[in-house]
Amino acid sequence: TIPAHSKKLRFLMDSKMSMPTTVGEYIDQFPQEVQEIMVKIREVIKEAEPRTEEKISYGMPAYYLNGVLIYFAGYKKYISLYPLTEGMKALKEAEVYKGTKATIHFPLDKPMPYALIREIVKIRVAENTESS
Repeated sequence: TIPAHSKKLRFLMDSKMSMPTTVGEYIDQFPQEVQEIMVKIREVIKEAEPRTEEKISYGMPAYYLNGVLIYFAGYKKYISLYPLTEGMKALKEAEVYKGTKATIHFPLDKPMPYALIREIVKIRVAENTESS
């Protein structure tokens, strides 16, 4: 079953599909144009910090280095980036991407801010390195 906070994913998934076990399987569930964005986000994360460990956690792509760095998830109108930390909140560029208390939402109908995503990963690496 899909975790409660990932239930919005269901509308994109065929009801006969099982939960993804790899990031590739997760990405493959989305329309082609969204897949292309997600593949680029995946590349940006790995380029920003090649030592990250990639896996599925809570039904979405997750990246780890000294603990969780970042998750991303696809929805009907946006891609959400988790977790939003104090360091990420300090980024003025992130203020325009409304989300929840712990997320940033990147609308699918706007250019994807890959440079901002790269910066967020670097902030998270620094935060996790300081705390370990």
